[in-house]
Amino acid sequence: MRECGILLPIASLPSKYGIGTFSREAFDFIDELKEAGQNYWQILPLGPTGYGDSPYQSFSAFAGNPYFIDLEQLMRAGLLTQKECEEADQGQDERTINYEAIYNSRFVVLRKAYERWKKKMGEKKKDISKFLEKGLCEETREYCFYAAVKKSFGEKNWSEWDEDIKQRKELAVKKYQKELADDIQFYEFQQIMFKKQWSQLKQYAHMQGIRIIGDIPIYVAFDSADSWCHPELFQFDEKCRPISVAGCPPDGFSATGQLWGNPLYRWDYHEETGFAWWMRRMEFCFDLYDVVRVDHFRGFDEYYSIPAGEPTAMHGAWKKGPGISIFKKMKETFGNVDIIAEDLGFLTPSVLKLLEDTGFPGMKVLQFAFDSREASNYLPYFYPHNCVVYTGTHDNDTIKSWFQELSPADRKLAVNYMNNADSSEKELPWDFIRLALASVADLAVIPIQDYLGLGGEARINLPSTLGGNWTWRMKKGEFTKEIRKRCREMNRLYGRGKRPWTA
Repeated sequence: MRECGILLPIASLPSKYGIGTFSREAFDFIDELKEAGQNYWQILPLGPTGYGDSPYQSFSAFAGNPYFIDLEQLMRAGLLTQKECEEADQGQDERTINYEAIYNSRFVVLRKAYERWKKKMGEKKKDISKFLEKGLCEETREYCFYAAVKKSFGEKNWSEWDEDIKQRKELAVKKYQKELADDIQFYEFQQIMFKKQWSQLKQYAHMQGIRIIGDIPIYVAFDSADSWCHPELFQFDEKCRPISVAGCPPDGFSATGQLWGNPLYRWDYHEETGFAWWMRRMEFCFDLYDVVRVDHFRGFDEYYSIPAGEPTAMHGAWKKGPGISIFKKMKETFGNVDIIAEDLGFLTPSVLKLLEDTGFPGMKVLQFAFDSREASNYLPYFYPHNCVVYTGTHDNDTIKSWFQELSPADRKLAVNYMNNADSSEKELPWDFIRLALASVADLAVIPIQDYLGLGGEARINLPSTLGGNWTWRMKKGEFTKEIRKRCREMNRLYGRGKRPWTA
């Protein structure tokens, strides 16, 4: 079946309070997707974000971002007042997310909701604790404990905490669990509200025939509950300091490579334990999403290891990953799973073999197709059916801005390939959208910015840079009825969506 979808992060939705949430606007967007003839809504990771605001550097692989909790739903439940919601409104700039302002206001208002929720639940702490324990998995509760301890240390990285709790000594753990019981419960309340609201939104999407494509970063952040609670999973020394860290070598994005800094896995330990932690992680993701895009798929074949302390990624080395064994375990545990492999970049024969062995669809990005120096395998005539084509991803510029920055030779190649020399600036993004939809790829996913014809100001992320990323928002009403109609007609023309061409 030929299908199509739109890429739009939750944070980029229009909403009243400064960042996209599980609000009325999210439900409206699902209606718009249906009207536009789409099958999928692709989002970015949903975890709580830390320094740099990147969804790929989350405080936990098993928790949701409390920023996405819809305040108005809490108000309708009697947990907040209209005035309190208005005081927390950081939506003065409807185009840009101000994370600092949201951080300073959102937890204050969520705390008020939590206090009222406790009263509604009754004063029996034991009953509240049982309710929360039943609603959250063990790893999510670990995150809530970690978040409370982190707050008590002024939000410092766990590597800077007092030695006893940093090392999770039994007496220290019991001491902090007792002293911070209410704060821990506050973070558990946030996760319960996140889970409840996301479940309602996902269920509504299914009712409208829309499936959710989520995203799982291959690595976790060093400053996370995952690395603090389970140091045995990572390449740490006896003092829980990283021996080597993750990244990727110099490429078209960066001349010095990308130094991500994430801790690397002890894959031998994971294999010895039957990939138990990974299976729990995937179970959590399959509960959140209908389809999981696995970021940096190459890292399962070989991963790039950079000695800790290096200022760039230039002096790393490739090491062997778990290979097919982790995916065999996944199939054994969950059966056939819907996974998209992010297989972008330079691919070795062994990565291609791993992708073939898994049977997962890989990704094709049109912005990588037009290299006048050589024939790129991102050109549509190279595509297999079993792939997902994008005009660009969250790491790419918008089509409009990217085309403007192309070299004359590359631009000429693109124009000749599409035979659109007379195309206007307004129509140019649609030419690339048409190329994606017309391809043999089973699934085509288009970033909303390209449907809206926006320029570089709408870029989501510029890899290897810090600051100014992850802040773009779509304005209310910007995805107009006219654009939705054109989406639907083009999908029908190319046999995608819910009304394929039958004439």
